[in-house]
Order: sequence, then structure tokens, then C-alpha cells
Amino acid sequence: MARTVVISGGGTGIGLAAAETFAAEGARVVLLGRREEVLARAAGRIPGAGFLAVDLSEPRAVRRAAVFLEREYGTVDVLVHSAGGNGALEERGDFGEPLETVAHDWTVNFRLNTLTAVLLTEALRDHLATPGGRVLFLSSIAARRGTGVAAYAASKAALHPYAFRLARELGPRGITVNVVAPGLVEETGFFGGEPFPEDRLRARIAETATGRVGRPGDVAQTLRWLASSAAGHITAQIVQVNGGAERGI
Repeated sequence: MARTVVISGGGTGIGLAAAETFAAEGARVVLLGRREEVLARAAGRIPGAGFLAVDLSEPRAVRRAAVFLEREYGTVDVLVHSAGGNGALEERGDFGEPLETVAHDWTVNFRLNTLTAVLLTEALRDHLATPGGRVLFLSSIAARRGTGVAAYAASKAALHPYAFRLARELGPRGITVNVVAPGLVEETGFFGGEPFPEDRLRARIAETATGRVGRPGDVAQTLRWLASSAAGHITAQIVQVNGGAERGI
């Protein structure tokens, strides 16, 4: 029987690459995200894919998504959290007080990158396949090394202790929980469609042992393996997918 794979942020970038990778193995893929037109376009590329437009930072919306998934698909075999992104790209109000700007930036990043993953996981935890369920979070090299956008790095790092606790709680049910932390990945919307500055790109490449930036497929294949039976005894891990850049090579 085909596995059901739910992917938040599945309309673009890494999430879409993961959806195509799992679908190629025969899985039933369900895409979640905020932009219905983007999800519809992505689902049109994947035979049999379903989708639901939903703001995963809103508890009521997440509950609606959980009811939809239970009604239409039943058990969730693999849950991939790819939703999130650069909070600096979100609309920012005209704050007269500097601390209001700081509060806004940190709140937005945690809503995008932490709360979306936590709410969806908690809503679906009783519907995960037992045994054999997989929960996979997308973190970032920034969670380990830091970045110029501290709020983003912190919001990704917050996923790590949550994943560790979840692995302990769900382990008795035969469910594994892992985190994948990519470095710089091309063909994503992280920079809002703007080209990455050439000098910074060369510096990032120089940090790797592989001599290149990542591709969505690199991360998607790692997610596929962690979701497979071959990785059934791997849990509570942070898997770095960045060509060795986090080691400062």
C-alpha cells in the first residue's frame, strides 16, 4: 500500500523536490502551504498529488488541515516540515520604535519556522503511522553557525530540542524524528528571487569540501533516505547537508 507523505511548504524549492522524490517511489503526496496557486501548480506536476492552502501558524487553520488529512488520507506515514523561510521577506509595518521592529522580526521568524512545524506536528501526532512513521524537520546551517539574521538562525535552532523530545516521546510507537540542516541551496525562494551576490557566493562555495552549493535534490534525497526502512534505527539526529561547510573547511 502506498505511503502518505505530507509536506508543508511543498509548492517550491526543497519541499517541491521532496514531493517529486517521494512521488517517484509511489507515495501519495499531499502539499500544504499558504499560496493556493503555487500549490496547485506544483501538484499539477506530480501525478495523484493533493494539496491544501493553509496558514500553518494559525491553530484553527492547522486543526482544519488535520481534519482534512484524516478524512481524505487517514494515517500519515511521513511528515516533512519544509514550510518556513526568511522573515525579512515578510511585510514589515512602519514601526516608529526600534524595539517594536525587533519584536516584529523575531516574532515573524518564529511563526514561520518554528510555530508552523510545532503546530502541525502536534495536530497530526496521533495520526502518524505506528510503527514506521517518520517526522522530518528542515533546519539550517545557520542554526549551528549563526548568520547575519539572528532571528532566523534562532528560529531554526529551536526545532532541535523539540525534535529531540519528540523522538523520545514517539520512539515507543516505532516513529523516528530527525532534522535535516541544509547549507546554501540554489533554486529556492529564500532570497526573494534576488540573485545571491557573486562575492558571497564564492565565499560560501569556498567553505565547502565539495566545491559547490547545494541543490534541492540533495536535501530531498536525504529526506527520502531518512524516511525509508533503512533508517529505522536513526532518530533524534541533525543531519548536515552542506558539503562540509559547517565544519569550516
